[in-house]
Amino acid sequence: MEYLEFELPIKELEEQLDKCQLIGEESDVDVTETCKQIEKKLNDTKKDIYKNLTAWQRVQLSRHPNRPYTLDHILALCGDSFLELHGDRNVKDDKAMIGGLGKIGDQTYMFIGQQKGYNTKTRQYRNFGMSNPEGYRKALRLMKSAEKFGIPVVTLIDTPGAYPGLEAEERGQGEAIARNILEMSRLKVPIITIIIGEGASGGALGIGVGDKVMMLENTWYSVISPESCSSILWRSWEYKEQAAEALKLTAKDMKRMKLVDQIIKEPLGGAHTDREKTFLAVKDAILKSYDALKNLSQKELISQRMKKYDEMGVYKD
Repeated sequence: MEYLEFELPIKELEEQLDKCQLIGEESDVDVTETCKQIEKKLNDTKKDIYKNLTAWQRVQLSRHPNRPYTLDHILALCGDSFLELHGDRNVKDDKAMIGGLGKIGDQTYMFIGQQKGYNTKTRQYRNFGMSNPEGYRKALRLMKSAEKFGIPVVTLIDTPGAYPGLEAEERGQGEAIARNILEMSRLKVPIITIIIGEGASGGALGIGVGDKVMMLENTWYSVISPESCSSILWRSWEYKEQAAEALKLTAKDMKRMKLVDQIIKEPLGGAHTDREKTFLAVKDAILKSYDALKNLSQKELISQRMKKYDEMGVYKD
């Protein structure tokens, strides 16, 4: 189990509890009462820490190395029914962007999302979840296929941004993302979007237009990461915590500003502490969202989606 800096008090108490239980197992000393006291203190400490998380601490939780990634969610939701599809039929298959068909119950969905790696080798293979233009073109190809067969689309966002390399720009990174935003805005099937980790910049927006947009509790969604914002404004990464607060990038901030529709609650301590509970919460959110959208006509669906995005950023005095 890996602990973040602000979780160190929890680590100390868990170590104390383990030692206490070990003493009880290896000796005749009754440590039941002591263990109960430590357990109570541990639970109180967890509640206190996770109830008062700062924006930067939520950013840290969204990047936790044990946090479930896109493939983890898809395989938990669909099991063996998931069929991954590859390639943009133009350049190559982008490993940072995955997609394919999968079933939840009797309903088939087209799943699309960014995939990060679990270790150095797989992170390089997945390009750290940063897609090239062909990744976004693959995503659009799959969305168009879903539209052709009347299959709803589910996008799972978890990226530090689109890949900013020279070759990506040469192959039209900006155009690919803009094209996806345009095409998603008028896609004739329901689109359900969930931010499951990091939702940064155009890299997130490239698959982020949806009829229902949701965020897991400890995720973030912003035009720029706190570190990059800090380096631009203060010429240093030291002010990343201030930048995180100023950017208003947490799920609560996004919901308050009506930029997302729903916050999916995570287990105490984050999605990685109880993966099964997280997967069930995501599944429930997808099913409820689809139930609310499935009976809308194509015209109503597109009109409602357009209106939703037209109203963003509009305020009345």
